[in-house]
Parts: sequence; structure tokens; C-alpha cells
Amino acid sequence: MTDSRYGRGAAIGAALLAVLAPGLAASEPLKLAESAATKAHVATERLEIVSATGTHAFDVEIATTAQQQALGLMYRTSLAADKGMLFQNAKEREITMWMKNTYIPLDMVFIRADGTVHRIAARTEPFSERMIASQGNVSAVLEIAGGRAEQLGLKPGDKVRHRLFNATP
Repeated sequence: MTDSRYGRGAAIGAALLAVLAPGLAASEPLKLAESAATKAHVATERLEIVSATGTHAFDVEIATTAQQQALGLMYRTSLAADKGMLFQNAKEREITMWMKNTYIPLDMVFIRADGTVHRIAARTEPFSERMIASQGNVSAVLEIAGGRAEQLGLKPGDKVRHRLFNATP
């Protein structure tokens, strides 16, 4: 769900809520975090993946701030087939993600700076704190509904079209 350098951000936020508002019931910090997740303003843009099976369009939220990247798709209970979230880094590097506080399985599409799909981690396990690595240098990760990449026939080597990538197919 989030790059490991932000992994503690959400946990720290929930802990701060518990400390700053000690009168809240045990479930209240989680409810407040869920509310923040659904109300956070994240810009949405069109992204396309060009594969052997055609061009597949997604409306993706662009997680640009540390807070947006730390929260990612946590606490969401559904994700439409044509939606997703894109996490971008300033330069290519090994990226690790996790699924803490994430209720739904996701496909993580690791993308190189030129828009080439490097790797797909399919149907990641909800709530898992296991690190999911890009297994090579990438500049971005696209999270889409779990199983969607397989449904569309997406594979490493496919091309992603979006303004954040240097080349388009």
C-alpha cells in the first residue's frame, strides 16, 4: 500500500489520535482515519496501459504528498475496475510497498521511468505487513483492483501512457 519509508506515518497518525483524544472509544481513531481517507483530496487523472490485448484506461488518483502516499488506498472497502492510484518517485530506485490497513486485494504494477511495466504483484494480501518489492529500479507504482491485471492480460513490457513517464508507445 505504501512505500516503506512512509509505512509508519499512518500508524503514528492513529497513535497521535489516541493520545490527543483519550476520551475516544478504542474504535474511534480507526473511524477518524477512515473518514480522513475518504475525504482526502487527491488529484485524479487519466492513465492508459497499452498491452497485447488493447489499450486499457484508468482514472487514477495521483499520490504526490508524503501524507497521500502514506495513506494510499488504506481503509477503502472497494475499488472500481477502472480506478486506481499512482505513486511516483523523483528517480528510479527499488520500491517496497505493503498492505497494512488495506481491506481489499490490489494488483501493484511497478513502472520504469519510460513507462514500461517492469513487474506486476498480483492480488496482494489485505492487511499484510509483508514488504512487496519492485525487484528492480522503477519510478512509479500503479495500484489497481486485485485480479484486474490478469483480467486485462497485462504483462511486464507493456507500456503506460501518462504525463509522468518519458516515453509513450
